[in-house]
Amino acid sequence: METVVWSKPEDQRADTPLLVMMHGYGTDESRMVRLFEYLPSEFTCAALRAPMPIGDHYGWFLLDYFLANDFADVIKAAAAVQAWINSVKGQHSSVSLLGYSQGMAMASTLLRLHPKDYEAVVGLSGFVLQNELLSLTESFDTRPPFFWGRDKADLVINEDAIAYTEEWLQENTLLTARTYPGMGHAMSKTEMVDVSSFLRHYVLRPEISASNRR
Repeated sequence: METVVWSKPEDQRADTPLLVMMHGYGTDESRMVRLFEYLPSEFTCAALRAPMPIGDHYGWFLLDYFLANDFADVIKAAAAVQAWINSVKGQHSSVSLLGYSQGMAMASTLLRLHPKDYEAVVGLSGFVLQNELLSLTESFDTRPPFFWGRDKADLVINEDAIAYTEEWLQENTLLTARTYPGMGHAMSKTEMVDVSSFLRHYVLRPEISASNRR
């Protein structure tokens, strides 16, 4: 990743839980940086800039109105993020993921490809990719904690994508699902209160997390 914005200076990151944050399509890392102040201070947050130029902004892979994509692009982007995470994760006590919109597709794809690498995942106003290859290869020894927040009236994520996302999350994760009427395709302060509680519960209190997954 060429551009990463950190919530803490380098000399304050050692042994802290890392939260890797991925923005949506046609925006940039600044959308995630604005969330730093609402997340638990114990975390080191890293907001990544996606590698693909989309006009004056960025995306993780090309995406059309119907959320169709080239899976080769998805895998290329996921491999780049995973390589970056591998280069820094040794400094941290754990790694969790947070993705907004297309960033949720990235976060859930990384979880599916490397389920043992991530303590918890947060997906906001986004979706899980419907892909047969991913479905054939994924395997979870335990259900990973996953927070899914959205507005049911969000018009950006289509009904088929929502239906598949809900089905996949229910079948494969320890799901915390919350809806926020009136939020639209966005994120809210109320939602971030719930995200913070989720992260504290499943990452900062690992003994409770382990017992809940049994």
